[in-house]
Amino acid sequence: MTHSARIAVIGAGAWGTALALQAARAGAEVSLWARNPASMSAGRVMPRLPGHALPPRITVSDVMPRQADLILLACPMQHLRTIARNVPPCAPLIACCKGVEEATGLLPLQVLGEMFPHSVLGVLSGPNFAHEVAAGLPAAAVLACTDRTQARRLADLLTTPAFRLYASDDPTGVQVGGAAKNVVAIAAGATIGAKLGENARAALITRSIAELSRLSHALGGRPETLSGLAGIGDLLLTCTGAASRNYRLGLAIGQGTPTQRAADALKGVAEGRATAPALLRLARQHGVSTPVIATVTSLLAGTIDMEDASQLLLSRPVGHEFA
Repeated sequence: MTHSARIAVIGAGAWGTALALQAARAGAEVSLWARNPASMSAGRVMPRLPGHALPPRITVSDVMPRQADLILLACPMQHLRTIARNVPPCAPLIACCKGVEEATGLLPLQVLGEMFPHSVLGVLSGPNFAHEVAAGLPAAAVLACTDRTQARRLADLLTTPAFRLYASDDPTGVQVGGAAKNVVAIAAGATIGAKLGENARAALITRSIAELSRLSHALGGRPETLSGLAGIGDLLLTCTGAASRNYRLGLAIGQGTPTQRAADALKGVAEGRATAPALLRLARQHGVSTPVIATVTSLLAGTIDMEDASQLLLSRPVGHEFA
């Protein structure tokens, strides 16, 4: 008789808690690492994801796991390196965060690769709001490793009929999509906040796909990955869903709220704010033109306003669509 999979989730924020609930739903015994387990209510509800009680097969602890079949790192990107230092490399490590490390310009698996050069590494990404995954509503995502067979095996540990986890062997493309979608979501929110219209938002999202495909290709990923769940799928959700923190940040900025005040009003971190300048530096290092990312970076820094941002994008030459 085979034992249930043992899955460790590092990070008890909304996304980490949702992943823990999904892992339990898939039949795993789950260890959820939290900085402060005492913050869990008497009803076994984590504060960052109210309304979703944890089943008995989820154990909450501030002790890092020593045994597991899979470790999901669901901490914010800018804290990934610090938290991962304390994670024993006892199982494949899957980055469930999206972004670029601000200080180094590294993607999640590049950070983990420096720390765990001999471990199996992967990334999980896709169009997923935590509260919907926690509720068991239908969703899909992609799990990418350099080895597609390995990716499929690990994805099967989390897959259920309502949570369809596809396998990919293009972790670079998946990471680029996951990082950049937060930046584009800020631009999409600002577009709506400034009352530029739905047409403008649709055009922005579509042209961003071309931008991200160029960047993915330059970094060694496949452009077609950006047409999948980690690219256009995540963009559609994050650029249109009111639950997206990055979209709400852009919406407030588009309405004239200063960046810092808009960020302070959010519950949680809008990763796109730190990702935009880091991603822009990465693009420039590889000679890739990323006008949307560049414009969002300047808008967040306060060096341009919404009128300037609109002019920068609308004054660009109109060429062949796929040239």
